Order: sequence, then structure tokens, then C-alpha cells
Amino acid sequence: MNYYSLNHKAPNTSFKEAVIKGLAPDKGLYFPESITPLPASFFENIDNLSYNEIAFEALQQFVSPDIPKAVLKTIIAETLSFDFPIVKLNDNISTLELFHGPTMAFKDVGARFMARCLGYFNKDNTNEVTVLVATSGDTGGAVANGFLGVKGVNVVILYPSGKVSDIQEKQLTTLGQNIKALEVDGVFDDCQDMVKRAFLDDTLTNKMQLTSANSINVARWLPQLLYFMFAYKQLHNTQKELVFSVPSGNFGNVCAGMMAQQLGLPIKHFIAANNQNNVVTNYLKTEDYNPKPSVQTISNAMDVGNPSNFIRIQEIYKNNFSDLKENLSSFSFTDEQTKVALKEIYDNYNYVADPHGAVGYLGCKAYLKDNKKAHCVFLETAHPTKFLDVVEDVIKQKQALPPQIEAVMDKTKVATKISNYDGLKLFLLNA
Repeated sequence: MNYYSLNHKAPNTSFKEAVIKGLAPDKGLYFPESITPLPASFFENIDNLSYNEIAFEALQQFVSPDIPKAVLKTIIAETLSFDFPIVKLNDNISTLELFHGPTMAFKDVGARFMARCLGYFNKDNTNEVTVLVATSGDTGGAVANGFLGVKGVNVVILYPSGKVSDIQEKQLTTLGQNIKALEVDGVFDDCQDMVKRAFLDDTLTNKMQLTSANSINVARWLPQLLYFMFAYKQLHNTQKELVFSVPSGNFGNVCAGMMAQQLGLPIKHFIAANNQNNVVTNYLKTEDYNPKPSVQTISNAMDVGNPSNFIRIQEIYKNNFSDLKENLSSFSFTDEQTKVALKEIYDNYNYVADPHGAVGYLGCKAYLKDNKKAHCVFLETAHPTKFLDVVEDVIKQKQALPPQIEAVMDKTKVATKISNYDGLKLFLLNA
């Protein structure tokens, strides 16, 4: 499989080079040259396939020939070492829990998959790769854990000071070894802009090999299509109109779901559930795409004012607005509405959601008003104890910390404070 830049000013390249570079030389996101749908028999027989077998069939076209089949099977087995259960709330709404990995966030899958791909590509290489990551919350911890100790790979994580939860901060600042954290005086978009600027800086790129582990990297983004296949396997015998409500920040998850649909997965519709960072909600109303500075909310991983992956979504639909609108709805919700939803989910279903999942739940409710036959699955993207202050305040119940969270609580934070791009550049040149 070859990949092309969505800026269309760079040569096409292999999966290996797309992973190592992160962004194309013209600074565009990479996108696969072709998407070959899986045979109908794959979906008809999905009950007889394990998650690892589903993943192998779904991903092999995207990584071939750079990753041999036997290596891909090993990477998948190491990546998918935890479960992805569906929890039914009522006849019309279920949740897909994506927080059973080591950092208790959905990004564990993409981070682990990419780390293992990069580790394979780098196994005989004496040159080091520096992975630059901007995080609004969960990406940092997942990438730190996924890449910890990977040979020849250094990781630098930029996060906005005071705008991630205490547990999220612990997960990305306490591991040491090849993981470094930069605490940025700003918002997530500032972190993301710095990362993109670094890729444009010849002073840096002439000295070091930079790549990104944000969802702009194809190896971080593509494995997320598996979530939707795993949900389908669990629900298709009882639910015929499957709709997914995805808490959306950088739009990698929605886009990956649409890739699963391109592979033939029978998904009826997608919902992008936004908090007050509602660029896409407004776009679908007005056809005017207008990125704006992000605002801080209690669902902080979605505090993105200029979602990187939306250009990939537009590419899937060949920039046809009416085709996109037919397959994607979007709703925006306030922090107050999110808190009401957290309480409602707990009171009515005895289920503890996190703020991002609560936004997804609200997306389900909004869609179901006019689509009563659908079964809507919202993605529960992070464990609720990662947002203890919000969750406990709303439901008035103390939450026990899972072992994965407890393990980082007493560790010492180590982070370097920076306030602008010059601070990042200086850090990288002196690293």
C-alpha cells in the first residue's frame, strides 16, 4: 500500500515511510492510495473470528508489504491484550468501553500499534527517531506507555499547563527513560501548532528524524477502525441499524470508523458529539468551516479548535458536502449539559461514565429523537476515575482507583516548562 499527501505536493510513499515521517514533506496528512472492501463473507462469518483475526484481515492491506504477515500478527497480539466490552444501557443505547488498556484510554490501541510498527522498522537502524506528541489529555499517557523503552525512539510530549487532569498529567510525566514531558503555557492548539512547526523547521529536521504519534500519523489513526468492527461483532445479531456516537476532538476516531465503513462494515450513521469546541457542528449547519481557538471544558480531550483529521474525512467523501452530511450528524453540548448527563446515566442505569462518554451519550439522545429505530453506541473513551473531581462531584459517590491509575499516583512529576516554540526548539537541540 502506498500513501499520498492530502496537500498533493509530495511524492507518494510506503507505509513505512509514512509512519517514520508522520507528515508528508509538503506537510500534508498521509492517506492510503486505495481502500479494498473486505469480502461479504468476512462480515457474515465475523462471529467465528477472534479480535486478532478481525484486526489482521482489516489492517493487512494498509501495512503490506512493509510489515510481513507474521510480524503483523505479533504486533496485533501485543496491541490487543485487553477487552472491548459493550454495555447495554437500554433498548436503544449501548456503550463501547475502550478504556481497558494500560492507561485506561482508547488511545492505547493506536499508541501500542504505532510503537510496535516503529520498533520493527527501527530494529536494525542505528539512527534515533524523535516522536513529537501534542496532547489534550489521554494521548500523552497512551503514547508514553506504548513507547516506553522502545529501542532507538525518544518521545517528547507537549501538554497544556493546567488543562489536563491530575491523573492524565501523572501518566505522561512520571515514566522517565526515553519519555520527556514539556508543560506548555497555553492551550492544546498551541501544543499542536508547535509540533507542526517543528516539522517545518530545517534546523531541526536536518539534525534529527522527527515523527508524530498524534492521530495525524497513519499508524496511530488506522487501528482505531477496529473498535467499530469489535462493536459490530457483539451487536449485529440483535441490532440491525447501528449508529455510533463518537466524542470528537481531533476527529481521528470518527474518521477511522468511516474507514471501517469503507471496508464494508454495515454502519448506518455516525454522530460527532462535540463539547463547546464545535467547529464541525457549525460546519454541518452552515457549510462554513471556520477553525477557532479552543475553549477549556470538563471533557478536555475534545478541546480542539482546529481538528487535524477532518481533512481526511473530507477526502473520504471527495469533498462532497451533501454526501458527508448524509453519513454524519453533529451536536454540541455545554459542560452543564454534560454534568446532567453524567448524573442521568448514573441514576437511571447505575453506570458511571466519564465526561467524554457523557457527551457521546447526549449525541445518542439527540439523534434518537428523530431516528427511533436505530441502536446507538456511544464510545466510552476513558475510565471515569481519570476525571475524579468532575465525576465524584456530580454523582456524589466515591470511586475506587483501578490498579493502572493507582500505580502512578505516588510517582513524581518531571516536566520542563516552556512558553513558546523557541522553548521547544531549544529543548530538542539540547536533548
